[in-house]
Order: sequence, then structure tokens, then C-alpha cells
Amino acid sequence: MRGKSFVITALSGLMVLGASAAIGSASQAATVKRTVVNMTFKPSTSEADLSNYVYDTVDPTSPNHHHYLTPSEFADKFGQSASYIQSFKDYLNKYHIRSYAYPGNLAMKLTATPKNMQKAFNAKYVKPAKKGYEATTSYKLPGNLSSKVVAVIGLYAQKPTKKATAKKTTKKAASSHALMADLPISNQQPNTNVSANTFSLKYGAGKFAKAYQLHPLYQKGLQGQGQRIGIITVSDIHDGDVATYWKQSGIDANVSQIHHHYLVNPKAEVQKSVNYLLGSPQTETTVDVESASSVAPKADIDLYIGDDTNPNTSDPSAIYTGTMSAISDNQDKQLSSSFSAAPEVTADWGDPSATVKQTSDAFNLMYEQAAAQGITVFQASGDYGPVSQPSAKENHGLSTSPYQVLVGGTTLPYQKILNNKVITVSKERAWGDTYAQTANEKQMGIFGGSGGGFSALNPTPRYQQGVSGVNTFRAENLLTYKNGKFTLTKHPHIIFGTGNSRNIPDVAGNADLQTGYATYVTGKNPVLKGKKVLRIPSTKWLIGGGTSYTSPQMAGANAVMNSGRQTPIGFWNPQIYKFAQESDSPFNVLDDADNNNNLYYTGQPGKIYNQASGLGTINFTQLYNKFANETN
Repeated sequence: MRGKSFVITALSGLMVLGASAAIGSASQAATVKRTVVNMTFKPSTSEADLSNYVYDTVDPTSPNHHHYLTPSEFADKFGQSASYIQSFKDYLNKYHIRSYAYPGNLAMKLTATPKNMQKAFNAKYVKPAKKGYEATTSYKLPGNLSSKVVAVIGLYAQKPTKKATAKKTTKKAASSHALMADLPISNQQPNTNVSANTFSLKYGAGKFAKAYQLHPLYQKGLQGQGQRIGIITVSDIHDGDVATYWKQSGIDANVSQIHHHYLVNPKAEVQKSVNYLLGSPQTETTVDVESASSVAPKADIDLYIGDDTNPNTSDPSAIYTGTMSAISDNQDKQLSSSFSAAPEVTADWGDPSATVKQTSDAFNLMYEQAAAQGITVFQASGDYGPVSQPSAKENHGLSTSPYQVLVGGTTLPYQKILNNKVITVSKERAWGDTYAQTANEKQMGIFGGSGGGFSALNPTPRYQQGVSGVNTFRAENLLTYKNGKFTLTKHPHIIFGTGNSRNIPDVAGNADLQTGYATYVTGKNPVLKGKKVLRIPSTKWLIGGGTSYTSPQMAGANAVMNSGRQTPIGFWNPQIYKFAQESDSPFNVLDDADNNNNLYYTGQPGKIYNQASGLGTINFTQLYNKFANETN
């Protein structure tokens, strides 16, 4: 999300629902007076040993190929000892902190009142380092416990003023950051007076399956049966919305396939928030569930809800809680998230006690545990090109971990009359829309495009090294940030350069609003009447876009492929970068230099990889066969 908007802003042709608006509104109904803090530990062996094991699980020449670990086995091999975990629990118990070691012994979840949490960690308020930065929290643990801690995420300290209270201080701090969960939504509605098959092909999973050759797998009878897809989110949904979407799309599924896991706030508080106001977190989560489940209709869906309407729990801690819970439960062999706590920029970072680097390290370890267990993790790369906040030249939502599949966006071919002009996209291209906005959208500086570029935190992973196009780029400065908004550059020029970090995204799929997908969602919308804000029940069919659709669709496709296998596919990235360099690559590389950009980066002619669309789009039938050949 660009900027820290705390209002719901309606634009012509686009609705941007600030996640913080939902947080602020829902918090009126919330009564939770506790905080959730997470701690990540170092592996018991070297991190290099853990990384090597992760790569070995997808290396056909290794004796550990597809030798995936259970959480218990992971704890024995890489987690901290039971005695160390117990020592921490004994210490925290003195301060009435409820502690839970996630299976795997790589992290702990702590729940307590803010006051008790602050006492246990001897937490101190640290005023902002610079103007515009957030206050932070310092802490101190006994030496025998602190030496193995990588990060403490979500620990707030009270500002030392006589009139302030811990509740007010933490509430202000927690609500100052918005989850990056905005997605482009049009004012158009899908035509629901068509057959289910036509609806799916025009607005849903049928369109995705046709574009990316998933139908041959359906014809084999593979629909995700026996699989579970984990959705990492901060909001609950209305199951009835998904049922309505399934019925319209001709999907034979049952809401009993959707399982809700309430991890930060109690179920009653979470549902109270959803029933209070329809905000972007609920809409986003509904998109995730409808997208994943329609691609893999026989799979179960696990919603891991790190609900963050609790003003005492930070966004990074809420998302970490959901993700680590899903990984340590080890039920879902594919996870997807369209949420990010904050960008990889210190000035915009949203956690008080863990720096952006410490949090990135903690997330990397968490995703390594997922890979060691055979779990494939998909993450939306973002919807505003390389810049989600104007405070840095390039920034991306955390995490850009090399152990995730970062999913970018494309535009499918289309021709439309928009804003009194004919727009023609003759072939699939990277998503970077500087040509189809309304006048109001241009005036507001709203330009949609796939996240992509270079990580600020993670080095170039071994699977990207030596791949043509990686760490080199071609770009065009199409946008200029001036007077608080992005505008079209009058005389853009071509830029060539190099990089030396993790290149993103890895793969891409249709995410453009103009070639987008349908979503059904219900809730209560705010309407201003005089000086009062009324909450009016709303039923919406809408057409949306964004990598928030593509990431859960990829997770659904992974579930379809896994439903035809004896062992899970596991860690995609080393495998797909190898496949991409073979003569029968399952990827369609979008390497055109012209009319093919993500608002900055373009294709690189003749190169396998570019930062606008990664390795390109996927032929899932070919990819399925490639994975099968690796196993055999």
C-alpha cells in the first residue's frame, strides 16, 4: 500500500480499502487486553546445515531427496533442546506469561497482558531515531536464555510519561501501521446470468486453468483431493460468501472443507470484527479462499487467522503467528499469503522490538522449516510495481525470503474501449498499467503493476546464481514521485544496471484488473449521514485484480499436482530454476523489452529471467511432468 492511509478512499474505477481503516473500526468492538509476542531461535546446528538439508530434499542426487521431516523430527535435528525450551517456559511463567513452543522447537508464542510482557523482558521505550520513524522497544533477557534468540517480535514498551497508560501507548503504536493488503477492485460487476462454465472461463478458475494448461490435469481426475491449502491471513470470512461463489462457478464443494484457526484473538472477537465492518482484510481473505478453492475444488482450506484488530499485537507478530502455526501444524503442503506486515524499509518498519533485518532472518528460518517438511510457500509480490511506499527508491513487502515462491503479475491479451480510447494488449505481458487508468486514477497517482526487483535484505540464492537475466536488468523510468504522488514521466528513458541480491518475483500469472477475476463478499459498509457513520449491509459481486489472486491460485495448482503424487513437491525454487534452463522448459518467458514492464523493470530479450515477470508464466501440465521425472 502506498502511504499510510487511514480512510476508505473511493476512486473512479478503483476502490482502495485501507487495511488500517478496518483495524481502526474493528478495534471499537474489540475488548482484548492481551498481547501476542513471538520469539525465534537459532537452529541447534549451523544455519548452513539447515539450508543444505532444505536443498537436499529437492535434489534427486541426494540421499535426502524427498526425505521430508515431521515437526518432531525437525526438532530433533535442528530445533532447540527440550531443556532450553523448558528453561524459557519456567522463566516466563514467573511473569504469568502463557508460552507455547511451536512444534519444531524453532520458535515460541507468548501470550500475556502488556504489563506482564514488559516486566518479563525488562522492556524500555526508545524514542524514534529520526523524524518520521517509529518508536522502538529495547529488552533484556537473562544471558543463558538470550544467546540463542534471533528475534523477539511484537514487544511494546510504554512511553515513560505520567499520564500515559500501557493500553493507550500500545494501541497508538500498533495502529500506526497498515497491513499491505490493498488490491485493485473495479466498479464493474461480473455477469452472473450465464452458465457456470461460462462464468468460470470468463471470471474464475476456468480462465486460470485455460491460460496456464491446468485442464489436462483435471482430465486425469486431479482436483486437489487429499490435500489441504493453508491461507495465512489476519481476518476471518463469511463461509456463505464462498458457498455462493462456488455455486455460481459450478463447483461442487461444501463449507465443511473450510477450517478456521483463531490464533491471536478469540473466535468471538474475530467474528465481531468481521461483522462490524467490511474492510480490505476480509475482502482480501475472501479473494484468497475463493481463488485457491476454485482451482483445487477437492482440497480442504485452512484459514490461519492472525487477527490483528487487537491493538496490543503488532502486524509482524500477527502474521508470524499465522505462518508459524500453519507450518508447525504440518497439515497443509501448500501455503499462500497475500499479506505483508510492512515494506523492507527501516523508516516504514512496523515492529517495535525486532528490526526489519531480524524479522527477515526469523521469517527465513521459519520458511526453511516449511521446506524441510515438504511445504511449498507462495507469497504475492505486490500490486504497485517495485515501490509500495515512496520512502525508498525500491521496496517490497516482507518477506522476500528465498524459501518462498514470490508470485508476480501479468496482463492477458485484451481489447477494450476505456476512457474513450481503444486499449489493445495483443499478447500476455508483465503487468504494469500506465495506459488504462481513468483521469481520476492518474490524478491520484494510482498505477497497478507487479511487484518485482531486488530484495533489500536477502542475498542472491544459489538457485538464481548463473541464470541469465538474474542480477542484470533493463528498466524504464515511467513514473516520477512528486508532490506526494506518482505521475507519468514526460520523457522516460531506458536504464540498464546490475544487482546483487535475491531477484523477485519467481513466476507470474494474470493479475491485471482489466483481465481480472470475480469475487463475492458481504459485510457492512460505512455511509456518512450527517455527522453519523451508518453501517449498511452490503452484498457485492466485484471484479478485482492483483497478485493476491495469483498467489492462492498457484497454491491451488500445487494442490492439484500434489493430489497425483506419492510425496509432496516441496521447495519449488531450486527445481523450477533448473527446469527453466532446460530445452523443454515449462515456462513461457515474457522477455519482450517494449510494452512489457511492471512500471519500471522490463523484459530482457533472450534472457531466461527478468524482474518484471520472473521466469514467466507456467504450463502446469509440463511442470507436473517435470516434477514427476525428478521423483522417478
